[in-house]
Amino acid sequence: MLRLAQQCYVHGDARGRALQGLQAMLDDQIGELDVTSDIDVVDEEYVTVAFDGSDASVAEAVVAEVFLSIAEAPEAASTSGAVLLRWDAGGWTVGLGPGVERTLPAEDLGLGPGGGLQLRERFGVVQHMPVEITLAETPTLSETTRDLLHGWRRDDAGGRVTVNSVTRGQLRATINRAGLADAIITIERVGLLEQSVRCAEGTDPPGLVAAIGPYLPAEMKCVIPR
Repeated sequence: MLRLAQQCYVHGDARGRALQGLQAMLDDQIGELDVTSDIDVVDEEYVTVAFDGSDASVAEAVVAEVFLSIAEAPEAASTSGAVLLRWDAGGWTVGLGPGVERTLPAEDLGLGPGGGLQLRERFGVVQHMPVEITLAETPTLSETTRDLLHGWRRDDAGGRVTVNSVTRGQLRATINRAGLADAIITIERVGLLEQSVRCAEGTDPPGLVAAIGPYLPAEMKCVIPR
């Protein structure tokens, strides 16, 4: 069984759509293998995937390459996928499955000066967002996640808006209904329900939030290019 660094924290029809979308993504990756997959949402809304069939081990390896996964034994691993749970001035707290948390001190995040709250605002991260961490004596963000966040800040277009609680399709439909399709370049999937909207040159990220915010029960953060 593979433990994904994903939480499915919406309910009702929204949960059904999110899990259907995940199944479609899995099918794209392993559809030609002799395997079936079973998605489950366990304690604290974490998502797991179990595989069955002659190609089960291959499927698990393929999916682990595409989706961040949580190490089976975090205490013995060097890196792991995790989800961002909360933050304060001292740093960020991430989850590695039900009941397992690690605190990443702000000064060790590798994101420059500032406390955990300031860095969260600067880089536009949202709750439940998947991240990769290194599990040294003092855990911190992996180089891959640091590069991703720094890349958002270096974007030479119009900045970004990070959103949670919606699928990529739902977010795109909302932007289109608001008549703002030309205001964005693309929507990049960060997690199952976490997306990064890359704004077109001339688009004001706070203005985009103001326009679509009333239609989405979501947390939204802006990333302003430096």
